[in-house]
Amino acid sequence: MKRERSNLYVLCENVSKKIKNNIILDNINLSLEQGMVHGFRGYNGSGKTMLLRAIGGLIKPSKGRIVVDNKIIGEDMPFPESVGILIEYPSFIPNYTGYKNLLFLAKINNKVNEDKIKETIRLVGLDPDDKRKYKKYSLGMKQRLGIAQAIMEEPSLLLLDEPTNALDEDGIELMVQIIRRLKSEGKTIIVTSHDRDFLERVTDNTYIISKGMVTNG
Repeated sequence: MKRERSNLYVLCENVSKKIKNNIILDNINLSLEQGMVHGFRGYNGSGKTMLLRAIGGLIKPSKGRIVVDNKIIGEDMPFPESVGILIEYPSFIPNYTGYKNLLFLAKINNKVNEDKIKETIRLVGLDPDDKRKYKKYSLGMKQRLGIAQAIMEEPSLLLLDEPTNALDEDGIELMVQIIRRLKSEGKTIIVTSHDRDFLERVTDNTYIISKGMVTNG
């Protein structure tokens, strides 16, 4: 299959998701370019989290197809080959430190070493030598660790669902800088938020999602 444009990275064609009698995603068509930050603004229950789940291969659409980097999700591959995901509230092993949690996750793919893990923890404003267990973390610290796990392997595609949840002003500013840095490295980023100001600061284009339908922002 050939891309419609050379820089097309994510393509959604007539994507719908129905659970019982509820339409969660309603005939969504999107063409998202590589190396850009694409924003989706909507309130809780609008469908934005489900859209990210579908793009990440975590749910299967009831109809339609999703193509990531020229491969059909659920047919050519179960998940995008290089993806980092932060969806809703992150969860980790309660009795592990933040560093030990990321080290545990890193062993799945063996793409990053201990130095890279520590560098990423510092990047999100945490201390890799902090001996506190995850269960002792504040909500903001938990969110920062969730961001770290999404970006530590330097994926080509990032799916960030409400990444500023529980972050204070300094944390939000840090998130803005991280997204800008990742874009400069050529990453394709899809970010959802109900915060218009945040999206305007980080995105190249913004869509509105409401009742499972997507329109231009």
